[in-house]
Amino acid sequence: MDKIDRRILNILQHNARISMTELAEHVGLSTTPITERVKKMEREGIIEGYFTRINPQAIGQDLLVFVEIKLASKSGDIFDEFRRAVIKVPEILECHLVSGEYDYLIKARLNDMSEYRNMLGAILLQLPAARESRSYVVMEEIKESMTLNLD
Repeated sequence: MDKIDRRILNILQHNARISMTELAEHVGLSTTPITERVKKMEREGIIEGYFTRINPQAIGQDLLVFVEIKLASKSGDIFDEFRRAVIKVPEILECHLVSGEYDYLIKARLNDMSEYRNMLGAILLQLPAARESRSYVVMEEIKESMTLNLD
């Protein structure tokens, strides 16, 4: 990946709806090589996809919560079982296996606190080997970004 590819990626991650013609103008190449570069980055998995970013408050999903989960057991296939179960929960936006006192860090977006209490009791603490949880309700979102630093 060269400087031109990085410039293309930087533009696309700020405006994925830009036309190839406009992208070519910004980069200073013709449309054909720009299109070829973008397609190559898609094939290589550098560009994983394009999506629409929705304002969560506009659709009533006002509650953002982070949850740490500690597993009761760390033997056998428990990590795979946990992973398969988490993938099925649409409210969970992210789930990461982490080092430290807890095993997983989950990011979830919900409508309100009662919906979160229900998800915690009925879903999260029922996940395979989930023993303990610690929750952090977000009071104010300071920064949330999907753009990567390409400099």
